Amino acid sequence: MARKKIEESEIFRILKEAETGIPIKELSRKYGITEQTFYRWRNKYGGMELSEIKKMKALEQENSNLKRLVADMALESKHKNVLGKTPLVDQRRREQLIC
Repeated sequence: MARKKIEESEIFRILKEAETGIPIKELSRKYGITEQTFYRWRNKYGGMELSEIKKMKALEQENSNLKRLVADMALESKHKNVLGKTPLVDQRRREQLIC
């Protein structure tokens, strides 16, 4: 089953509904999430305000992007060392590929 992207505001709303006493099974069915997902959200975002949840998700996304960038740079560096500092593609060809 494909994962759907749930907005921060909906996560916040689901957690607030759970605080009012609605059973977790009922919330899970209503919003199409697993109980495990609910408990993960509660552990991660419980007690936070909506703005804090949004900020945390933005930081997680930025962290993911930076990790990907570092991995790409490390791979490129490794290739340069293996190939004796000669580029895989000359500069003109690289510009053609980018454009």
